[in-house]
Amino acid sequence: MPEYFHGYAVVGLVAVVGAVFVAVAFTAGRLLRPVVPTPEKLMVYECGVDPVGEGWAHTQVRYYLYAFLYVIFAVDAIFLFPWATVFAGEGFGGTTLVEMFVFLGFLSVGLLYAYKKGVLTWT
Repeated sequence: MPEYFHGYAVVGLVAVVGAVFVAVAFTAGRLLRPVVPTPEKLMVYECGVDPVGEGWAHTQVRYYLYAFLYVIFAVDAIFLFPWATVFAGEGFGGTTLVEMFVFLGFLSVGLLYAYKKGVLTWT
């Protein structure tokens, strides 16, 4: 069983090293860059055209909801196939079964949220 969790420890260590690397890079950039604000630098820039009107744009929320649904089903499909191969291995049956039910519980919460928002109704 310790070898099984060793893989998770390696992934966790890589995630921590990556987060530290990003934090150090942002901190170094903040410390090393020159700070000389001028009105031209603080003005909104869009394709070389002077900005006119408000900076807020209206977007359709339904596109984000479709993307949310896609992520739910894509992650589900990506995770289920490797899980099926590990589940068949020796000594991993109970542990992987519990992990899969936890994962499916998270996906069910996302799907329930989408259902409550009315995304699953045909219009």
